[in-house]
Amino acid sequence: MDIGVDLVEAYLRLNGYFTITEFEVLRETTPDNYQTVTDVDMIAVRFPGPIYIADSHGQGESPALLVEDPVLDLQPDTVDVIIGEVKQGEAVFNPGLTDHHTLHTVLQRVAWLYGDDVHQVARDLEKHLVCYQAEPADRKVRTRLVAFGRSPINDLHTISLTHVFDTMIGQFEEHGDALRAAQFKNPAAALIRLLVKTGFDIKKNAAD
Repeated sequence: MDIGVDLVEAYLRLNGYFTITEFEVLRETTPDNYQTVTDVDMIAVRFPGPIYIADSHGQGESPALLVEDPVLDLQPDTVDVIIGEVKQGEAVFNPGLTDHHTLHTVLQRVAWLYGDDVHQVARDLEKHLVCYQAEPADRKVRTRLVAFGRSPINDLHTISLTHVFDTMIGQFEEHGDALRAAQFKNPAAALIRLLVKTGFDIKKNAAD
């Protein structure tokens, strides 16, 4: 797996998302013949509610262990679906990601979430990069395209890898005691935890 995708997956999982990485999108070219159109780097779904690193199981909540990154702009009553492009360079979308066929294929994996036809969700993503679904009332969903990479800003559709890296370092520093018990098989997360644990002071270049 690309190290950038690995890093973003670790970041999203720490913030409560279920993830699918490097999802192949196929197209039928002729009857019984198929080809890969593109790979979607990241599909991530987060259900509403706070995420705690450890469950006290009735012994009282531990607010200090709450994981929450404001940049993700999570809504308390809304499922957040991210279709992500991960770049080690500039945070931009490949044309293949914004193709209707690609979006429709990806959305089929989470079609249960949508009261509307996923064709309409795909069309909204093509035009606006985001789709808000308010019906049915008990299943609000925000679906958005997000580019991860080099960027001076972080917003609804762009998250810099610098922010991802800084946030994960902060989470490991703040929640080190709890996270020490966790087994991190994700290479990016394991390396960050090791650097923090061994006392490295990691700072970004002022020009970045």
